[in-house]
Amino acid sequence: MQKENPHRINREITAPQVRLVGDNIERPDVYSLAEALRMAQEQELDLVEISPKAEPPVCRIIDYQKFLYQQKKKAKEIKAKAVKVVVKEIRFGPQTDDHDYNFKLKHAENFLKEGAKVKAYVFFRGRQIVFKDQGEILLLRFTQDLEEWAKVEQMPKLEGKRMSIMLAPKPKK
Repeated sequence: MQKENPHRINREITAPQVRLVGDNIERPDVYSLAEALRMAQEQELDLVEISPKAEPPVCRIIDYQKFLYQQKKKAKEIKAKAVKVVVKEIRFGPQTDDHDYNFKLKHAENFLKEGAKVKAYVFFRGRQIVFKDQGEILLLRFTQDLEEWAKVEQMPKLEGKRMSIMLAPKPKK
């Protein structure tokens, strides 16, 4: 099964007139389709419709396989340069004791050193919601303990039964 080409090439082009552009065209202008195909055949290259929505459609005389290869290569480079953001979550209760707090603090520190963002949240069960000020104090203490490695991206905010804060790693010097 052959994959569908993203562009129309040679005889697939249906417009009666096309605008020819490109490096190997002496004078870019509007040509009849037959004339453009003849020019492409003389150069032993393909007539490729680059911009089908233009009036008349814009075409280029190029080696189509080479063109596809270069587009794939560009897309791969862009994908490689894209930064992948990882968000790690750390969960607290409103009355988390010091040992658990320190244990989770160390984990958060390691996540930030690896370059991941940290979303810390306090989860309130049932009637624990009356301790929301304790939860906020806990999250602010957490950010203060991590200020060497992180900057606050989002201050504590209450969403339903959880209060969360977002921390991003500080850029390395």
